[in-house]
Amino acid sequence: MGVRQEALFRIKAVELTKNERPQKVSSYFGENTFSLSIMPKHISKTTLAAFKLWMNEGKLITIEQANEIANAMKGWAISKGATYYTHWFQPMTGLTAEKHDSFISFAGPGKVIEKFSGSKLIQGEPDASSFPSGGIRATFEARGYTAWDPSSPAFIIESTLGKTLCIPTIFISYHGESLDKKLPLLRSDDALSKAAVRFLKLFGHKNVRKVISTCGAEQEYFLIDKGYYNLRQDLLLTGRTLVGAPSPKGQQLEDQYFGAIKERVLNFMYEVAEDAYKLGIPLMTRHNEVAPHQYEFAPVFEESNIAADHNQLLMELMKKVALRHNLVCLLHEKPFAGVNGSGKHLNWSLADDKGNNLLNPGDTPADNLQFLAVLVAVLRAVYLHADLLRASVAMAGNEHRLGANEAPPAIISVFLGDQLTGILDMIEKGKKTEVSKLDIIDLGVGRLPTFNKDTTDRNRTSPFAFTGAKFEFRAVGSSQNISTPIAIINTIIAESLDYVSDKILASKGKDFNTKVMQVVAEIIKETKDIRFEGNNYAPEWVKEAARRGLPNIASTHESLKALQKEENTKLFEKYNVFSREELLARYHIWIHTYNLTLEIEAHTLYEMVNASVVPFGYEYAKLLADNLGGLVHLEKDASFTLPDAVIKDQKEHLAEVFEKIYYVRKNAKEMSELLEKAKDIDGEKRAKLYFDELKPLMEHIRKHVDALECVVSDEHWDLPKYREMLFIK
Repeated sequence: MGVRQEALFRIKAVELTKNERPQKVSSYFGENTFSLSIMPKHISKTTLAAFKLWMNEGKLITIEQANEIANAMKGWAISKGATYYTHWFQPMTGLTAEKHDSFISFAGPGKVIEKFSGSKLIQGEPDASSFPSGGIRATFEARGYTAWDPSSPAFIIESTLGKTLCIPTIFISYHGESLDKKLPLLRSDDALSKAAVRFLKLFGHKNVRKVISTCGAEQEYFLIDKGYYNLRQDLLLTGRTLVGAPSPKGQQLEDQYFGAIKERVLNFMYEVAEDAYKLGIPLMTRHNEVAPHQYEFAPVFEESNIAADHNQLLMELMKKVALRHNLVCLLHEKPFAGVNGSGKHLNWSLADDKGNNLLNPGDTPADNLQFLAVLVAVLRAVYLHADLLRASVAMAGNEHRLGANEAPPAIISVFLGDQLTGILDMIEKGKKTEVSKLDIIDLGVGRLPTFNKDTTDRNRTSPFAFTGAKFEFRAVGSSQNISTPIAIINTIIAESLDYVSDKILASKGKDFNTKVMQVVAEIIKETKDIRFEGNNYAPEWVKEAARRGLPNIASTHESLKALQKEENTKLFEKYNVFSREELLARYHIWIHTYNLTLEIEAHTLYEMVNASVVPFGYEYAKLLADNLGGLVHLEKDASFTLPDAVIKDQKEHLAEVFEKIYYVRKNAKEMSELLEKAKDIDGEKRAKLYFDELKPLMEHIRKHVDALECVVSDEHWDLPKYREMLFIK
């Protein structure tokens, strides 16, 4: 029995012990968070009020109030079993990071007390030398600082033997530059709020003090059995299969999508949801996705900063809980070739501090006038800054996914649906049109439109689609930290809202409504090319997009050039989201990360080919050669007569196997030489070489390995196959 067959024989679901838990989620939701609903039980009303002002308006609390909150947080955490605390932050690696410190403080020989001060709560000093800075600081400058983010509640992470208090923080350099994903997001929220409040005041909303972006990130992922995962070097080291022939049955019948969830997977989903609810993560939906053994969790909307934290926590929970079930959670954008990859559809919207959604068509013509002005501001932002949106999702994993049949193409466009498209077309032409009262009544420049809130069907092929009261940015990769895409969306829309406000104030219309409609009509005309209602997968759209002048950037290194453009630098500096140095740092870090990712994949592939694939092929070739030699011997020595075609077929099959082995080895050698050549090339030039030459070479190797897999006997092929990994019970 081969290693693969033995793994198949041993695969089974873990036996679970059913614990008695509260039946109502509401009875334990957020129990592991030091939230605003928990804080009144632990701190004074005065300090709570000061904390809320800090959280909402940036008015700093006093050191005495910080000490009170720290002491309360410590007492709450210890009462729940925590013995350590950490400043939890999100460096530019895209992951999360933490350095744990004990609550204990030495009070004399052999004595300790639990102590946690306001200064330790507000600021920490982890070693920053291990985290990428993109040139912001020298490698030997180890100092970095974490600073408490009061807008995101502290939480407790549970492990089998203990608990840790985690304090969400930003991460900055000695001189104050952002070294993380979180600070630019917080800055962009501030910029967006200022622009949106100014915009709303023009529409008569004088009492609105704050506007927030809200998000809900749909999280797609794959699950495979841990036994198979451990036999796949490529999955272990890169998160995706570098070789593997497609299964005869993949997703063709679409019988996985929304089908009954297997019990083993359902148990995993149940445990993830329970842990998520304890952390206040509002998971709402769980279901199968299109590909075999692909699934999705979807939360309800939250303030973007908290949604970003919760998505990072959710990914960590999913990976941790999967292992308890002898499963592995794969978050790579394309872990299996030939079937759908995984995205993270980012649902984005705007809400004021009165609870009003700015992307929700209203009940009155005045409400809809405001909605149309916000809508065209979004269109303008995407039209002018499609390059930044593309850069926000540029990464090695997404190169495999964007443009495939389950994901939007690299061309950024906006889908609005028939009804909104009809409205915008009529406004552009300045025509008054009678339409069904179920949809629109008396539309024209002279009279403002009233229309349904559910204004569109979904277009699964669009990268930026209006899906009713929100936009869905579908190009985000499943493994990504959503903070950067949100920060970029917030910034470009803040600039567009300011532009719309300026144009309205400068308009010479007779009255306010006419001024707004003139501005709306003007922007509709200017941004018409960004709107596309058809099939984004169609080859015709690629040609049409080129005719419209829309960028179609397939590679990561080309996409990231948007971060170096002078006009983009000025935009981010104007809104205090990124400095010039911070943008350049991110460009260099993400280029470097891309190169490292491709190098790890290539070296892994080279090792797999030489240590596993080729030996498998030779073993099978020897079997064929021995069999052929035996037949020839029988014919010669035993007067055993066979048709010539039989011997010819055996020779052709043996030659076919050797030919495939030859091309695998030949291309592997070329790949090794290319990697050696790349050592003398840096940065973007290396990334270009990898995209233009290394990736096609790796695909060529894969082609021949997969062909070999299809002819080598199961007994001689130890790498788990797609048909097994994707169809476990």
